[in-house]
Amino acid sequence: MTAQNILVAVAWPYTNGELHLGHLAGCYLAADIFARYHRLTGNQVLMVSGSDQHGTPITVTAEEEGLTPQEVVDKYRQGQLDVWDCLGITFDLFTTTGTQNHQGVVHDIFNTLVENGLAVRKTTELLYSEVDRRFLPDRYVEGTCPFCDHDPARGDQCDNCGRPMDPLELKNPRSRLSGDTPKIRESEHYFLRLSALETELLNWVERQPHWRVNVRHFTRGYIKEGLHDRAITRDIDWGVSVPLDDYSNKRMYVWFEAVIGYLSASKEWAALQGKPNAWKDFWYGPNAKTYHFIGKDNIPFHTIIWPAILMGYDKDLNLPFDVPANEYLNMYGGKFSKSERRAVGIKDFLERYEPDTLRYYIAATMPETSDTDFTWEEVVRRTNDELVATYGNLVHRVLSFIRSQFNGKVPQPAVLNHTQEQMISVAKTALKDVGNQISQNNFRDGLRTAMGVAQEANKLLDSEAPWKTIKEDRSKAGTTLWVVLYLISTLKTVMQPYLPFSSQKLHTLLGFDRKLENTGWDIDEPIPGTTLPSPEPLFTKLDESVVEDEVQRMSENSQSSK
Repeated sequence: MTAQNILVAVAWPYTNGELHLGHLAGCYLAADIFARYHRLTGNQVLMVSGSDQHGTPITVTAEEEGLTPQEVVDKYRQGQLDVWDCLGITFDLFTTTGTQNHQGVVHDIFNTLVENGLAVRKTTELLYSEVDRRFLPDRYVEGTCPFCDHDPARGDQCDNCGRPMDPLELKNPRSRLSGDTPKIRESEHYFLRLSALETELLNWVERQPHWRVNVRHFTRGYIKEGLHDRAITRDIDWGVSVPLDDYSNKRMYVWFEAVIGYLSASKEWAALQGKPNAWKDFWYGPNAKTYHFIGKDNIPFHTIIWPAILMGYDKDLNLPFDVPANEYLNMYGGKFSKSERRAVGIKDFLERYEPDTLRYYIAATMPETSDTDFTWEEVVRRTNDELVATYGNLVHRVLSFIRSQFNGKVPQPAVLNHTQEQMISVAKTALKDVGNQISQNNFRDGLRTAMGVAQEANKLLDSEAPWKTIKEDRSKAGTTLWVVLYLISTLKTVMQPYLPFSSQKLHTLLGFDRKLENTGWDIDEPIPGTTLPSPEPLFTKLDESVVEDEVQRMSENSQSSK
């Protein structure tokens, strides 16, 4: 089968705060699992994202903290890089929207859209605060959502119903800075003519039956309500410049320029490889596919606005193949909230617990089709009952038994019995099934199938009891252990996209010396006679006191924010 070129395009986090578990569950872990799997199969993978350093989220934080926008970016960007490194998120490039490369690509696309008549000047009405003496960008305005009546809703999007909007659509708008009720004033801006692309977009969406139901229904419904032209530029002094002399005091809207980052990052990556045209392999032709990993609040920007930009810029560029948007990870029944300190930071979690513990929990509870709920009780239960008791103890007791009874060498199997042959088939089927589930973005199902291998191995070990049969038939006991080792070797492969750190450790414990990611999506058959290293636990059991300690820590953080 011909290798595919897979572009894994991951949402760009704002650089105005620490990343928390909601971000990880929203898109970053899923993207990494997906990318790791495709690399193992031999596909060419380019996984890109970066720090979104423009827009009002940055300027709002800057004003709150008494910093410049650039100082806010500098303060938080290294934290993002540290998190990806500690958690094993394998970006090929994690750049920023502040590069000259990005600005150049944005300018090129903007100029082309203007030339093609899809970006046009219009005089528009905006909200102006006489108290603040400025036009109010979208996130400087809050009010009541016109679609679901949620209050407060932001001027760019309602967090409750997910609908993007214009600040003028808000009911009872007010300035976030002063509380002032803003007035309407006119200002000239460039608009993306989404209305001109409505039919083409709808026809394209109808040809995507493989999209998740929530993504497809939301997108179709939004387009069928009628698309409105949307401003590309805004009255603000922080962001990508507009390549026009009479627009020197305006900047590109972050929703417009940030999505262009997928293309600019691809070009930057190619330049860094010394192959400036290598990006084209991931953007043109039937052998290339783009997967956008995002949270559900970003669906319209990736299924409507970004495809519209691509259609208007270069019709030969591939449109997104899939947009597997996740729902929200909530916390004890409520939303993660940085402002209320109702969140668990990824960096904070990793200071006390192993990265694969976090990766496992998030993968097992990933909000693929509906919101899920984070609790420390479940972190402890899943770690102890599943990772440690089902998987880790299986590995440790088998390797320890081989060390004590077979001098630490992989036993030589005799002819396998019917049950043992079935277990080999179970392993091979699981390898295929987990691969299919990951490739279809069904990550929880893939993890469940992988853990099923550990469960079957435990059943075989308990039923054939080699610690008993070794007293009468050493060869029979050795054969059982070899088959269980085969199942364990399967686990290190099918778990690698999910649990890269423990999988590499297990790979070494099974006597293999090369890096696991270089072995491919296959099962390494245990080699009889191989001397195995001294066994070590794969995972650390969590004390029940963790729940009380962490809940208390959350309570203290919440109180300190008031």
